[in-house]
Amino acid sequence: MKIDMIDYRITIKDEDKVTKVRQIVNRMTHDIDKGILKINTQVASINEFSKSHHVARETVEKAYKILHKNGYLVSVPGKGNFVGKGQTQAIKILMILNKMSPYKKEVYESFIEELGDKAHVHLEIHHYNPKIFRDIIHDNHGKYHYYAIMPHFYSGTDEQEYIEILKDISPNELVILDKRINLDGRFISVFQDFEMDIFEAMDKNAELFSKYSVITVVFPENDHHPLEITSGVKKFCELYRKRFDIISDVNKMELLAGQCFITLTEIDLARLIKKLRATNLSAGHDIGIVSFNETVFKELLEITVVSTDFSAMGRTAAKMIVGKKFKQVRNSFNFIKRASL
Repeated sequence: MKIDMIDYRITIKDEDKVTKVRQIVNRMTHDIDKGILKINTQVASINEFSKSHHVARETVEKAYKILHKNGYLVSVPGKGNFVGKGQTQAIKILMILNKMSPYKKEVYESFIEELGDKAHVHLEIHHYNPKIFRDIIHDNHGKYHYYAIMPHFYSGTDEQEYIEILKDISPNELVILDKRINLDGRFISVFQDFEMDIFEAMDKNAELFSKYSVITVVFPENDHHPLEITSGVKKFCELYRKRFDIISDVNKMELLAGQCFITLTEIDLARLIKKLRATNLSAGHDIGIVSFNETVFKELLEITVVSTDFSAMGRTAAKMIVGKKFKQVRNSFNFIKRASL
């Protein structure tokens, strides 16, 4: 069956740094590799493609010549051009993280381990900056089969700014990690529900919080943690009639019996422990301590931890890519009870 170029079209940008020849080659190679253009399907002639895409015949001829050379197109005398098998190759994936912390490293390493030799993964960091993110997407558009993205940006960033960037990527090439995003189309997503994860973890272990009348989230200024975390803790406090507080600096407040602190960063946890040791109060009896994200340091100090399973996030995303399962999955979340609560 012949695909009319009205039905199969690609976007060719005049302002793109990549030549029009290479844009055609990249997109058709990509679509053949992903099975969008099926093997043995007839494609448009050079003249048809030139007319429907408003590009020079010479440009299309050069692109088709490269596609023929690489086995992606096959000529049948008297009939035309047909999709070939191409070159057997691994899936090409661009992973774009907000930063490379130990936890994000877990996601990355479990992701590439699960994929094995089925894929080649290139890593970029956008450093919470939507402008850097836009440049990364622009410079790599059409070069990969999938774009695995962690869309965490500066506090105060207009959500629509990065949503518009994400819309430049075809939904069936998009893999959203860690954060839930509302987009049209069928795409892969493995996300944390920051509000409900912490609320449900605390609710299931409500007995452990019964000795504390005040629950305080240590939320540093100019930090990029999701505000939904504080919403989840506040929801728990309202349900169990506890006082809810948010502070940015644990050093500026007095520690009193009956308080439970939830820390988001390693440095704030260290400051809290140091301040606690200067008093006669004890963790798990007078003062409660819960920290986000597991480390060996917290295990050794018997600190209670709440954490998403970062390794599971990477493995799940990789399995969904290989299995072409375009759906949204909530990642598993753990509560590890220790002596500090």
